[in-house]
Amino acid sequence: MGAGKSTIGKHLADELHLEFYDSDQEIERRTGADIAWVFDLEGEEGFRVREEGVINDLTEKQGIVLATGGGSVISKTVRNRLAARGIVVYLQTTIDKQVARTQRDKRRPLLQNNDPETVLRNLAEERNPLYEEVADYVVQTDDQSARAVASQIIDKIGL
Repeated sequence: MGAGKSTIGKHLADELHLEFYDSDQEIERRTGADIAWVFDLEGEEGFRVREEGVINDLTEKQGIVLATGGGSVISKTVRNRLAARGIVVYLQTTIDKQVARTQRDKRRPLLQNNDPETVLRNLAEERNPLYEEVADYVVQTDDQSARAVASQIIDKIGL
């Protein structure tokens, strides 16, 4: 959360003249409701089932840039699909940057509590090894603009 997946993904897609998809936005489009509502109604488990299906559909497309939800890597099925069907870039960021970037965002159900920093630390502990497992490339996002990160990704993947 707060690494810049959607923002950087849009810049990357623009630079490469590809279609951009955000799995969270696609879930919202398909359900006709926002992510927070899906979490409230179905819980995280129900949301993750929807997310897995959406990512399966989107990773079948060719020539796209896909920003996945931050927790999608929890699913072994999702990790396998991402690794098998595309180039995976892990956008790495510090907890401090995540807190700063997400502090006013009310659309992140997992952070709607009194201690989002602790939540982010716990999520990082669980998820970071999974991101590293599936990533073809790791790019640090803390002190760069989204456009600069997109350019760095293009250089790394040789496009």
